[in-house]
Amino acid sequence: MQKTSSKPLSMMQVLLCGGAIVTLSMGIRHGFGLWLQPITQEMGWTRESFAMAIAIQNIAWGVMGIFVGMVADRFGAFRVLLAGAAAYALGLTGMALSTTPLWFALTAGLLIGAAQAGTTYAVIFGVLGRQIPAERRSWAMGVIAATGSFGQFFMVPVEGALIAQIGWSNALVVLAMLVLMIVPLAFGLREPGFAGSRSAAPRQQSVAQAAAEALRTPSFLLLTAGYFVCGFQVMFIGVHMPSYLKDYGLAPQVASYSLALVGLFNIFGTYLAGNLGQHFPKRYLLAGIYSLRSVVTVAFLLAPLSPWTVYAFSAAMGFLWLSTVPLTNATVAQLFGVQHLSMLGGFVFFSHQVGSFLGVWLGGYLYDRSGSYDIVWYLSIALGIFAALVNLPIREAPVQRQPVAA
Repeated sequence: MQKTSSKPLSMMQVLLCGGAIVTLSMGIRHGFGLWLQPITQEMGWTRESFAMAIAIQNIAWGVMGIFVGMVADRFGAFRVLLAGAAAYALGLTGMALSTTPLWFALTAGLLIGAAQAGTTYAVIFGVLGRQIPAERRSWAMGVIAATGSFGQFFMVPVEGALIAQIGWSNALVVLAMLVLMIVPLAFGLREPGFAGSRSAAPRQQSVAQAAAEALRTPSFLLLTAGYFVCGFQVMFIGVHMPSYLKDYGLAPQVASYSLALVGLFNIFGTYLAGNLGQHFPKRYLLAGIYSLRSVVTVAFLLAPLSPWTVYAFSAAMGFLWLSTVPLTNATVAQLFGVQHLSMLGGFVFFSHQVGSFLGVWLGGYLYDRSGSYDIVWYLSIALGIFAALVNLPIREAPVQRQPVAA
């Protein structure tokens, strides 16, 4: 019989290694909007062709997230992180070498999307769920989500500077080398109980039983519907905001600074959300976040456009940006426990990525046909109200289930 240790990883080790991995993975992906105009102008592509590749990236991330979550829950996060880092580096290199929209969609879209599924929240949160006590879980998820925001704050200006100094294709090669730092960090998340071919922990439910239970639970479905809106809003803004500002004559630095401000303020927003989730009903916090996003967007569209109104919008939206992440994942853990947390988090995140696909693609599609982003802005406002309403009826009590026969 395989001998395994039951001693969990230290909380500090999990937070430092997991946070550094999310900082790299999320920091790089949040800057992809900076490549839209350099690539489309040099290659002669439409904005829709670029947006389609990033939209495919998001849907690939969502689809692969479910299956990657299954693997991580059964065999541990370590192997998943190694494979994800390698795929990320290959995808960035392929993105730099792309000569056609199809090749760009395969590398920037499919390959990087699959890589992100294996190097971001669902996998890391699975480790948190297994290694950190329930009474600290929401807080810990807030810390990790905040590191993703720090990655955006830190990496977006770096990416903008790399593009300006060495060109967009060379900048992608540099990022490909940088993302391989995930490999040594993954060793810090090598969990006890996953040393062999599978987890030594007894499994009370099969994958199919856990998925079926979640899909017939109304609160899970409502949570999933709200997360769709989160993806739509953040990816539309993240990818199309730089071009929206440039269309109105603002300097490129304004876009870089605005995305960096989103990341900076979301450090505080996600940390606060994780903390509040330990003390207040998460459904009310989620409804408040989605409502405030709509209010902030209306104020931005009504105000005269200037660098300062952009920065104010970015700060306010940044505070709300990924605040949904710790609350949503902590609710999943609260409903179903942690045994299949990465997989169930992957199901919820798939909905998020369907929203991301539509937010990115519709931004490019409607711009190319109308010359304006107005319709997508209005749709984002309406969806925020919808998400606030569907979160209110969620029940956060653990699902009651019959014991599964051995």
